[in-house]
Amino acid sequence: MHADIHLHLHALTATELHSEAAAARRSAAEQAPSAPLRVQLGWKLVELGLRMATPANRPVTLAA
Repeated sequence: MHADIHLHLHALTATELHSEAAAARRSAAEQAPSAPLRVQLGWKLVELGLRMATPANRPVTLAA
């Protein structure tokens, strides 16, 4: 293979990699706001699990 062909193929591959990296950065930036929702859902599931674990006939005590 000639050197200029190898250089051209390398330039094409580098361009493709740069575009894929930019797309990955954009998708990561779009997914960032979903993390707080995931955390909120996790805490709601913990709360639900704690409610299910306590007996139903147990009197509710409120801390003052």
